[in-house]
Amino acid sequence: MPPGPRILIADDQPDILQALRLLLGDAGYQTDLVSSVRDVVDRVATDRSYDLLLMDLNYTRDTTSGTEGLDLLDRVHAADGTLPVVVMTGWGSIETAVEAMRRGAKSFVQKPWDDMTLVDVVRREIADGRASRQRDARLTREHEEARLIQRGLLPAELPSMPGCEIAALWIPASDVGGDCYDALRLSPTRTGLSIADVIGKGLPAALLMSNLQAAVRAFATVDALPHAVCNSVNRLLCRNVAAGKFVTFCYAVVDAETRSIAYANAGHNPPILLHRDGRVDRLVATGAVLGVCADWSYATGRLDTAPGDRLVCFTDGITEATSPGDEQFGDARLLATIAQHPSASAADLVNRIAAAVRNWSGDALQDDATLVVVSFDPRDNH
Repeated sequence: MPPGPRILIADDQPDILQALRLLLGDAGYQTDLVSSVRDVVDRVATDRSYDLLLMDLNYTRDTTSGTEGLDLLDRVHAADGTLPVVVMTGWGSIETAVEAMRRGAKSFVQKPWDDMTLVDVVRREIADGRASRQRDARLTREHEEARLIQRGLLPAELPSMPGCEIAALWIPASDVGGDCYDALRLSPTRTGLSIADVIGKGLPAALLMSNLQAAVRAFATVDALPHAVCNSVNRLLCRNVAAGKFVTFCYAVVDAETRSIAYANAGHNPPILLHRDGRVDRLVATGAVLGVCADWSYATGRLDTAPGDRLVCFTDGITEATSPGDEQFGDARLLATIAQHPSASAADLVNRIAAAVRNWSGDALQDDATLVVVSFDPRDNH
C-alpha cells in the first residue's frame, strides 16, 4: 500500500504536536513535526513533497497576536506558493485567522479542535491542493509545448541577398508571446519581411499570432504588393478575431537589385530607415490596425535605400521598456542607439539594441520585444 500524504505540523507546544501526530497518523497521513518558525521555513524550502502545512499562528510563549504566524505564512508562500496551508487558532483570534486566509491560507481550525472536523478539513485541502498542482503542472506543460510550437513557426534561417544582411530577435515577456516576425524569400534579390504585435499576451495572443503568420505566408506571393497582402490578411482576421482584439502589422519587400523598400504599415510602430548620411525615413502607417474592419484598405509606400543604410523594424516592447524609475526607453533612444553603431552588422546591431534595452529596464522587460534589422553593405556599388 503506498504511503499516505505528507503533512508538516508546526506548533510550539509538544503535547499538541504529539496529539496531532496520533490523530492524523490514525487517519492514514505521514506527519513531520516542527516547533519553530525557522524549522518551518527550512523544511518548506528544502522539501517540496509535503501535501499540507498545518501550522499554529503563535510560536513565542504567552504571545497570542498571531503576527508571527502571519509573517511565517508570507515566507512559506515565498518558498512554495503551491503548498496548501491550514492555520490553527484559539477562540480569541478569529480575526487573525481571517487575515491569514486573506494572505493565502486555505482554511483554519479552532483550538481546541474537533477531531472529525480537523480530519475532514485536512482531507479536503490535500485533495484540492493535489488537484491544483496537477492543473498547474498540466498548464506548465501546455505552455512549454505552445512556446516550442510558436518558436518553431519563426523562420529557422533568414534569407540572404547580395549586398544585404538580415538579423532578428524575438523575446517573449512570458513563455509565449503576441509578437512575431517572418522573412520570406521571394527571389534571389527580394525578401518579404513582416513584423506584428497582437493586443494581449499569453496563449490567446499566441494562437492569433499563429493564424496571422499562416495568412501572411499564404498571401505574400512573389508578385503581391504590400497593400494587397494587408488587405487580404485583414479580411481573413476580421472573420476570426474576437471583438476587441486587433493586430498591428507591417509588411515590407526589400529589393536589393532596385535598392528600394515597398511597404504597407497597418498601425504598427513605424520602422526606422537610417541612411548612412544621417537622414531618417520612417515606414509610416498606410492603414489602420488589422482585425477590426474588413472594409479598411491599405496603401503601398516606397523608399529608396543606399549602401550603408540600416532598416530597423521593432515592436513596442522595445520603445516602451521602462527603467526602474518608470521612464520609457523611447523612440529617441532607439534611434540614438542605431546611430551610435554605424559599422555594426545586422546581427551585431540587433544584439546592441537588445543590450541597451535590457540595461535600461534592469533586465525586466514588461512586454514582448521583437527586432528585425536589415543592413545594406556600404561596399555594395552595383
